[in-house]
Amino acid sequence: MDASPAPSPDVRRAGPPDAAHRALLLPGGLCSAEFYADVMARPEPAAAGLGTVAVTLPGFGRTTPPADLSMENYARLMGEVAAAERCDVLVGHSMGANAAIEMAALGVFTGPLVLLSPTFCRADEAAFLGVLDRVGRVPGLGPLAWAAMLRAVPRATAKELVKAGVPAGRAAVLAADLGNNDPGFCRRVVRHYYDYLDRHRSLVPRLRDTGARTWVVRGAHDEIGLTDEEHRALSAAPHITLATVPHAGHMLLVEQPAQVAALIAKSVQHLSP
Repeated sequence: MDASPAPSPDVRRAGPPDAAHRALLLPGGLCSAEFYADVMARPEPAAAGLGTVAVTLPGFGRTTPPADLSMENYARLMGEVAAAERCDVLVGHSMGANAAIEMAALGVFTGPLVLLSPTFCRADEAAFLGVLDRVGRVPGLGPLAWAAMLRAVPRATAKELVKAGVPAGRAAVLAADLGNNDPGFCRRVVRHYYDYLDRHRSLVPRLRDTGARTWVVRGAHDEIGLTDEEHRALSAAPHITLATVPHAGHMLLVEQPAQVAALIAKSVQHLSP
């Protein structure tokens, strides 16, 4: 197991340098810290006395990956970053939200969580990713499939973002960011990600049992599923709040950054003075 820290060189900070509190922002798979730029530019976190630190999960955006690509190791590494950056709020999007769940479950982070479109089980995940994972495990075919995906997904994502109201220039920047990934790394890390989901079957009990004050936030048109059973279990937990962002899909942090920033700012109310 790789126990050494592997901080990403892509670390971005915003807000008052003397802020009383700081939020660590973890992007999703294929994404870099660039995906939080719009949220970090909003005034709501700073107005609540919250600084923000966005960190690319090591390996994405062609940053240096850790030797151990398990979700547990990512959680430990990001726990070290949270401690070093003195962050007491944790925000994660997509795969970054799953890393945040594991950070709380392992006890390496104990503050409030804002989870943007997490995946609680294999069946909730986007169908294409499951197919790609299965194809990716086929010798010879896997690398070709991932290379093709990294050519196609950025273009498709840019079109969807523009349709959602993101300016074309901004959508192009984000699409290029998605395409800036190593196919071999993506193939390996997604395999570990699905192994993690299969190992726990459902992450709802794992999140619930942390006792962490949590907001589970999804776009109204999110491609990531949430079963009725998961919804009931999350709703029954007094420390978990479910929130829906209108006019947004899975990329809610770039489609509706003002609403996401306002939700992050609310987390400060649950911190000690």
